[in-house]
Amino acid sequence: MMTIQDKVVIVTGASSGIGKALAVELVKKEAKVVMAARNVEKLEEIQQSIDKDKNRTIIVRTDVTDESSCKNLIEESVAQYGRIDVLINNAGISMRALFSEVDLDVLKKLMDTNFWGMVYCTKYALPHIEKSSGSIAAISSIAGYKGLPGRTGYSASKFAMHGFIETLRIELLNKNVHVLLACPGFTNTNIRKIALNDKGNTQGESPLDESKVMPAAKVAVKIITAIERKKRDLILSSRAMLWANKWWPKWIDKKVYNMFAKENDPLLK
Repeated sequence: MMTIQDKVVIVTGASSGIGKALAVELVKKEAKVVMAARNVEKLEEIQQSIDKDKNRTIIVRTDVTDESSCKNLIEESVAQYGRIDVLINNAGISMRALFSEVDLDVLKKLMDTNFWGMVYCTKYALPHIEKSSGSIAAISSIAGYKGLPGRTGYSASKFAMHGFIETLRIELLNKNVHVLLACPGFTNTNIRKIALNDKGNTQGESPLDESKVMPAAKVAVKIITAIERKKRDLILSSRAMLWANKWWPKWIDKKVYNMFAKENDPLLK
């Protein structure tokens, strides 16, 4: 087990949700945190609240859909701290639209953000992670194990993430690099409010009762603990569903259908 204290940790998508919660918890544990996102103003607000003297954090404006921006993130991190110990690929967006109705540009945007953003950051960070015998973490979703209706692009991007991470983990078996695939269930963040609709606009409202899902701070603590303990996988909900899906997939298909048919303003009718 390693301690995260004084480790250099990059967090993408750090301006809100799980990414913000990770930055907060990492500073509490005295890590050195590189906060990356497009919205610098939000990052500055977070920095002011958790690290007023800027002793533990730096901000790097990053658009993970842009390869050069991801390369710059890694270069700026190394320039500031001289090394990278942990990369947490957290940046991501969701969607809510039936495939028969969605513009294909929406699916492309999901893949560019959720999958390619992770690939770009990992590609440029990997030499530094190998040098420090560090960790690469990918924040995925239960949607990477089971397709969710109305989320074709989201599930596809997470399935792709799983394939990439599992393959990378095997390639790095003899490199002393830890690779974590973390899959929270529904978490109380703004991801559903800013999820893209069929035309690529943010939907504005969540179809779920957000008070009944896991707080982002709790998820962040579990992810950091999993990194410190060098766990292979972290699944925070729906273990029974995933197990049952291996044996009774047709039955689970119906259960998932019925669950999403009951959400607010359901797409399945």
